[in-house]
Parts: sequence; structure tokens; C-alpha cells
Amino acid sequence: MTEQDDNAAGPEGDRIAKVLARAGVASRRDAEKMIAEGRVTVDGTKLTTPAVKVPPGAIIQVDGQVIAGAEPTRLWRYHKPIGLVTTHKDEKGRPTVFEHLPPGLPRVISVGRLDLNSEGLLLLTNDGALARRLELPETGWTRRYRVRFFGTIAQGELDRLSGGVTIDGVRYGPIEATLERSTGQNSWASVALKEGKNREVRRVFEHFGLRVSRLIRTAYGPFQLGDLAEGQAAEVSGKVIKEQLGLSRNPNRSAGPRPAPAPRPVPANAPSRPAAAAPAKGRKRQQTATERNAHLARARRPDRPKQPPRKR
Repeated sequence: MTEQDDNAAGPEGDRIAKVLARAGVASRRDAEKMIAEGRVTVDGTKLTTPAVKVPPGAIIQVDGQVIAGAEPTRLWRYHKPIGLVTTHKDEKGRPTVFEHLPPGLPRVISVGRLDLNSEGLLLLTNDGALARRLELPETGWTRRYRVRFFGTIAQGELDRLSGGVTIDGVRYGPIEATLERSTGQNSWASVALKEGKNREVRRVFEHFGLRVSRLIRTAYGPFQLGDLAEGQAAEVSGKVIKEQLGLSRNPNRSAGPRPAPAPRPVPANAPSRPAAAAPAKGRKRQQTATERNAHLARARRPDRPKQPPRKR
């Protein structure tokens, strides 16, 4: 390759960052950083820009290692413990999620993040493009949390969050918060939101003068933490991935009533027939004289003489 732009010679293909993300190497953003650092080559040529479309069959290398083709999309539910950073490499040397994953998992990327002191459900995937898609607020998936906090607050104050709130110039979208129980100064609440901005739950509660002491994510869209043990991962079946991720509508919405079946088309040359009147509900339709005579003719034996009418 000699040209590194979208109009490079050769068959059309996907952008290099998308190819690397689809192969599970890194997210698109991290792939672009790798390219800027000169770590990616295509057919022996070092790339200096991500604005390259890779034709089918091209040999891609990252740090000298050949990258295999894209694998089928896979997704895992992971119970993140407290004390792990959701990153592949931490500049402060703190332990990371990806250093403590159960054995047997391929290289994966997280769908969003949970901060150091948060725990609960974290989705992992080998498809960087999918991870980016599921992180966007436009996806409309609801994130659900259980929050333990220190302090007191009335349900009416939490209800104000349903219209969103602005804190220090940052606008947070609608949040559903419901008090569950209180023991002294410690209380539990359930929270549901769709944006998932950085430290959103903690900052909103701090805005009310409350200190969050425990934050557990219990659901991300249709995927639940359930009884998954801390530090364990469970793969989502391909059938569920197809059903939940292949939907064009919001997966959080329940399916509405099925539409009535379309009427069967009538040929243009078909003779028109008047619709038969339906019998009234609870009443038996009366037979016509023709129907009664036909029934009697079928019931009468041909060798049996006709009986004279009875005298009254």
C-alpha cells in the first residue's frame, strides 16, 4: 500500500480501526492510538493515519504479530469486584479488570466502565464496534444500580431527578431513584438511568449532600447480574445475542400486541358472493324448508313404504 486514504487503490474494504476492533484487538479509539504510534502495518507498510480502507485478504500486523480475521461476536457478563480499574493498562499501577479475568477468555473489551470503588455487572465483548455501539446513549439501554448512602433524604426530593439535573455545568438526563430502606443514617436506593456519564450516580447523590458508600450495577439493558459470583464471568448465548442485539427497536420496551393478520387477497375475476348472515349468539340457526326436505330424504330408507300421516 502506498496511499493511506479512503480512496486507496484496490478493492473496497473497512477502515483499519474498524477491522482491528472487529478482530477484538482494541476499541476503535485505542486502535487509532496504535496507528499513531506506528504499531500497525498492512501488507508490510507502516500506517500513519487511520484513514485507510483495508481490502479483503490484506495481512495486518500489530507489534509484529499477524492479526487473525474477525471472529464471531461474543459477549460475557462479568461481576466486577471493588478495587479494580476498568482499563487494560493503568498509569498508576493499580490492578485492572483485565488482569483478573477468569482463565479461558480471549482478549476482550468492556462495554463502558465501572470506577475503582464500584462493583457489579460489566459487559465484556470481543467486538470493539459492538462495545462502542452499546455505550452510546442513543442505544436507549437502561443501567440499573443499587446504592447505599450515608444521610437522609425524602422521596419527593429524589423524584425531582426524573426531569434531569445540572451540576457544576454538567447536564444529567432523567434519573429514576427510589428509596428502599433506611437503617439509622444508612439507606439503600435503586437507581435507573440511560446516559451513564462518568461518576454520574455519585455526583448526583453528592449534590443532595449524600455520601455513597456502596454502588452495585445490577443490570445493563436486558442483561442482569443475577446470582453471578464476584469475579466470575458467564458467556451470553449466541441466540440471546441475536435476539437482543439484532433488534432495531429499544430492547427495554416490551413487545406490543401483534397486528391483526392481513386479509387474504381475492382474485379479480372471482364471483362476488353475499356474506352469509351469522347466527345470533346463543341461538341455533333455523333450517330452511329445502334443507329440511333434503335431510328427510337422506334419512328415509328406499325400501320402506311411505307412512300415511297420523290422525290427530
